[in-house]
Amino acid sequence: MARIKVVKVQIEGGKASNAPPLGPALADAGLNVNEVVEKINNMTEVYKGHTVTIKIVVDLDTKKYDLFLELPTTTSLLLNMAKVSEPSGDPAHKKIGNITLEDIIKVALLKKQELTAKSLKAAVKTILGSARTIGLTVDGKDPKELIAGLERGLYDEILKKYEEEWLKR
Repeated sequence: MARIKVVKVQIEGGKASNAPPLGPALADAGLNVNEVVEKINNMTEVYKGHTVTIKIVVDLDTKKYDLFLELPTTTSLLLNMAKVSEPSGDPAHKKIGNITLEDIIKVALLKKQELTAKSLKAAVKTILGSARTIGLTVDGKDPKELIAGLERGLYDEILKKYEEEWLKR
């Protein structure tokens, strides 16, 4: 039976280092610390500026390992974009910040692997719903108005700009 060690750390995307707590934990598992840190940084490069959780599952007998990336929540990404610390407790009456539609699209791109949306437009609608739920406005409007605009094709030009990136991810 294989002996398994699981190391779970939170890092800023693209900024893992061999400093504690990650370096010593990897060294204890008998791994090449610099190699693992480099792989983590490559894997998390697109999440720069956001805190992500990395789970490293190590087979202590063979020294083989797998890296698993846990993305930040949609709420934390939106709060980070709006530069606020917590959601509104009363989103209908208390707005906590404003972000742009392009910020919403960037969050949709970051969360693509966890969303069930089949198109960028559908993903953006989902993220707009989350923004509304936590009390954010988008381009100074209620996100519900932008969802209606998306339905009418008002933002197709902006979406077209990011469509290729959506398909690549």
